[in-house]
Amino acid sequence: MAPAPPAGAVRHGGRLLEAAAAYPHAPAPWLDLSTGINPVPWQGEHAASDLTRLPDPADLQALEAAAAEAFGVADAARVVAVAGAEAGLRLLPSVLGVGDVEIAEPTYGGHAEAWRAAGAEVRAGGRALVIVNPNNPDGREVAREALIERTLANPALDGRWLIVDESFGEAAPRLSVADVEADLLIVLRSFGKFYGLPGLRLGFVIAAPALAAKIRARLGDWPVSSEAIAIGRAAYADTAWREKALKRLECGRDRLDALLAKAGYDILGGTSLFRLAAAPDAGARFQRLCAAGILTRPFADQPTWLRFGIPAPRDFARLEAAL
Repeated sequence: MAPAPPAGAVRHGGRLLEAAAAYPHAPAPWLDLSTGINPVPWQGEHAASDLTRLPDPADLQALEAAAAEAFGVADAARVVAVAGAEAGLRLLPSVLGVGDVEIAEPTYGGHAEAWRAAGAEVRAGGRALVIVNPNNPDGREVAREALIERTLANPALDGRWLIVDESFGEAAPRLSVADVEADLLIVLRSFGKFYGLPGLRLGFVIAAPALAAKIRARLGDWPVSSEAIAIGRAAYADTAWREKALKRLECGRDRLDALLAKAGYDILGGTSLFRLAAAPDAGARFQRLCAAGILTRPFADQPTWLRFGIPAPRDFARLEAAL
């Protein structure tokens, strides 16, 4: 009997050690396509951080200012550095203190987990609304104009928080509302996905200054590491790399779509960081790919779905052979 998909792969992707244990005869090194991470990470120059001392508050402020400029945010006081977008979304339920939330499903399951862990009810019409834009895993998009109208011009939503998770926002910058100043709007951003450095654990919460100050008070003086500060500052200032990365990822997206279609998958959507595909025998295909040392992302509630991260150019031949 074929082994069950590794629990980590089903939950959110990753956990290669778990996959390797389940498929001990798979060829190494594994090709991890289970997460939507840029396969060509940022490798620009940055000043080496001094890990023998605590992160300097002035350097943290400089990081938040660099991120604000990259996001188009006029007031850097609205941008709060956190240890990854995941840390930010897990913090919000306790900071906001509302008892119910609506989440635009299907989407990343961590949002519902975070709110339920805080004792909130997930239901339609909750006092907070969570939208992942572009969405994970299907790439569903909500137009920037629609979100602005919902935030600023709809009296029926008065008093209701709008949380927009833009973890994949660099892949679709036209959708971002990070620059919109509204008291009840909160935006989450990830650094590691687009810049290909998820292990750095860096993300941001963008909110009105009063709420941003409250979040900072919760986090204390050292919310992220010196290395995250140094790399984040340099990477956000590297606009030339960002433009090249967008073009390279778009080419990779198109190449992957063609490869999956040739292998008999239906392309359901995604972004330039991942693609969602469907096949009637997706479970068996997942197992065969694992046997070839390639980890994708299955879905327990959607057994015909598989999500593929964009391979690095050098890895397309290996994926094509396995498919």
